This record gives sequence, structure tokens and C-alpha cells, in this order.
Amino acid sequence: MKLSERITLEAGKRGGKPCIRGMRIAVVDVLGWLGSGMSHQEILEDFPELEAADILACLQFAAHREQQMQVLIAA
Repeated sequence: MKLSERITLEAGKRGGKPCIRGMRIAVVDVLGWLGSGMSHQEILEDFPELEAADILACLQFAAHREQQMQVLIAA
């Protein structure tokens, strides 16, 4: 999956935070819901505009960003 197909950045939307497919749902929202204990299924039921691949893209995005932070700190 290409992250750029799922995660978008728009300066005027949600303060420039990474969002899902141009919607106003930010990656940080999905990560917060997962962190609070919501299941993928609960998120999809509460937000029917989301797809299962969107949730996986958020996790992949967070993992990629964490890896980039480690590289910056090590440099």
C-alpha cells in the first residue's frame, strides 16, 4: 500500500495534520481511538466513511514516522 494514496496533507485542513484521504479525520485521531482500546471494527462502525485499509495506513504512517525520528536522533 502506498501511504500517499491514503494519507494526505493539506495546509488548511486540520492545521496541516496528516489526514485520511482528504477527509477531516486525522491520523492522530485514529491512533488515539486505537490507543484508547477501540477495535478496528468499532472505528469502522462509528466512522463508516473509513475503510480497513485506512486504519492500517495510519499504523504504517506512525511506524514510518517513528523510524524517521530514530534516524534523526542517531545522526
